[in-house]
Order: sequence, then structure tokens, then C-alpha cells
Amino acid sequence: MPSPYEHLFVRKMQNCLGDLVNEGAAAGVDEPDNVGEALALMRAKEVPQSKIHLTYTWIRECDGPVLWVKEHEHDYDEVLIWHGNNPDDVDDLGAEIYLDIEGVRHTITTSGSVYIPAGIRHCPLGFNRVDRPFRFSALSLSPIYKSDEYEPAP
Repeated sequence: MPSPYEHLFVRKMQNCLGDLVNEGAAAGVDEPDNVGEALALMRAKEVPQSKIHLTYTWIRECDGPVLWVKEHEHDYDEVLIWHGNNPDDVDDLGAEIYLDIEGVRHTITTSGSVYIPAGIRHCPLGFNRVDRPFRFSALSLSPIYKSDEYEPAP
């Protein structure tokens, strides 16, 4: 007998680059070579009841600065998450990320996350170096990604 909850699962992550209008190719620039496919872990398109938009992307090696996401803001809260792939040292990101919040530059070298309240301008986001691949996720507390730079079509 099938589960009455099957409709709440995402069993095959779909490409969601088209949702992420401030990032790489979706922002009208070439997607950086070291950024993997943007995949949707959860969003309203696959699970209509979802109140969040959650992405999953692998970031690969680079040895010089790479710009990824342009400056923008949202009318909802967002959490950006990055974590390395060293099971013996979960704090070891293996990379150096930069992220601006309201024009203040932050340098990140350990696994972690940042909470960005609605209305706060953030980014650019990019990489000074990536020594080995790590995972990056963006959790938008909205079922549809949008920003002051872009409003999705109805």
C-alpha cells in the first residue's frame, strides 16, 4: 500500500539554476567553472506544500578568486550553509569563501552557516581559493526564490 506521505518527498533533485537569478549563468554571466549543478532539495515546484526553497551545490577546486553571486536582497530570511567533506574534522572547509553583508566583507574558512534577515543586502559571494570540493546550500524561508533584482513570472 503506498504511503499517504509520498508526495512530500523529493527523490530526484532537479536542476534549479533557473530559480537562482543572481548566480552565475542565471545572472547573465558565465557560471564559474568550479561551481557544480544547482539542485533543488526542496521547493514548491516539486512539493506544493513546501514553505522553503533549499538548494544543494558542489563547489570544486580553484586557485584564484572566483565571483559567484552578485549583490542582492530578499523580502524573506535566508540561511547560507557551507560544509567540507572531511569526516575526521567537520570544521575543515578546505576553502576560503568571501561574503559581503551590507558592504562588510567576511572571510570564511570553516564549515558553518550564516543567517541573513529579510531586507539585508548581501553578496558578492565568491571563493578566494578552494583546495578540495565542499557542499554549499541556500535555504530560503520562502517556497519561491526571488530578490530585489528579480521577480519570478507568475
